[in-house]
Amino acid sequence: MTFRMAIVAAASALAVVTTAAAAPTYQVTTIQYPGDTFTQLLGINNASTIAGFHGATVAQGFVLSLPNTFTSQNFPGSATSMATAINNSGSTAGIYVDGAGASHGYTDIGGTFTTVDQPGTAFNQALGINDGNTTVGYSSATDPTGLTGEVAYSQAGGVFTDLVLPSNVNSQAVGVNNAGDIVGFYQPTSTTALGFRDVGGTITTVDPFFSSFAQALGVSNTGEIVGLWVDNMGATNGFVDIGGVATSFDVPGASSTVVNGVNDNGQIVGFFTDASGDVDGFVATPIPEPVAWSLMLAGFGGLGAALRSRRRTPTTTA
Repeated sequence: MTFRMAIVAAASALAVVTTAAAAPTYQVTTIQYPGDTFTQLLGINNASTIAGFHGATVAQGFVLSLPNTFTSQNFPGSATSMATAINNSGSTAGIYVDGAGASHGYTDIGGTFTTVDQPGTAFNQALGINDGNTTVGYSSATDPTGLTGEVAYSQAGGVFTDLVLPSNVNSQAVGVNNAGDIVGFYQPTSTTALGFRDVGGTITTVDPFFSSFAQALGVSNTGEIVGLWVDNMGATNGFVDIGGVATSFDVPGASSTVVNGVNDNGQIVGFFTDASGDVDGFVATPIPEPVAWSLMLAGFGGLGAALRSRRRTPTTTA
């Protein structure tokens, strides 16, 4: 999957998604970069700060503080850049293309940009970062376009580790959480894809709707997984997997939706194609948010305890 994207805060809509279990309802806000028709949001941290990029032809990265404060983030001297992930310290991972047309991964940790390329490769993309600054992505040793020979990897402290996945044409690692759980996808054939989750080297398939084309693209510290799947009509839909229960997610009115990032509060980000054919970013916040549910339940529990206590308190008469 090649990342393409765009952004500016706009209208809100309710997206109601249903499944067999208690699926969230989301408040969805469309994001468009000012003056552009191509915006993609790729990662979100617990402070709701977002990494992404805009521009279909010449990609330019940014960090977004909601509702609409965009800060450009481009690798110094690059021709194009994309910010693909952000951790809770505000450090980012991303992709840049140099003046010679070569694609590289990068990190921006505390304002210091560093190229993250697996040694001996011709193509690299960094797609995920956790709070320990471990990154995940993929490289190709043989193809400078990155279209063949893709191998998913994780990287920590400059040490790269290839992921051992089932026999595949290509593979990409896209998200990583603080426990080191990695999600991504691999291609059993050149026209199919399956999502995966790697927990300590144990690989499980993430294909919630038994689609021939599914990709896991983000994972939170709570274990929530997001991504995309293609239905039997050929439409691209997002999905949210909470505790092993998957829900299809589509922005209302969109012809296609991709969910690319999730934080520990259950907020999700991604991008969609609107009725005009523009690519817009979106932020979707659960209603009520998980923390709000916890407080409500705690409140009801406290009220119940108080009522029970009142019933047990003996009355006295003079």
